[in-house]
Amino acid sequence: MGKRNKVEIKHKTARAPALDPENRENQLIAEAYDLVEQRLLDGTATSQETVHFLRLGSQKKKLENEYLESQIALNKAKIESLQSSRYAEELYMNALKAMKEYAGGLHSGDSDLE
Repeated sequence: MGKRNKVEIKHKTARAPALDPENRENQLIAEAYDLVEQRLLDGTATSQETVHFLRLGSQKKKLENEYLESQIALNKAKIESLQSSRYAEELYMNALKAMKEYAGGLHSGDSDLE
């Protein structure tokens, strides 16, 4: 194999690691992207690095991302629907209880609907 050029890494001001794991992961991802970007510009990126970014830009990947986003939205809608139906059921039960009390069907000790 051919000899590779060494990548000159620009030293940035050091940042303190994030305190929570999610932000720390985002920091590391950003650093990795910066490094690969520099390698692409220098012409020293590996074929795997190049293919990775080509795939990110592909139509299939975009469609997969849209599908995942729609699944997330669908799941959120299902959760909201379930919560709404529970609330409606509670309202109906309270209304039935109030009607029975008004009609004299429930006395102080009865608790058929509770």
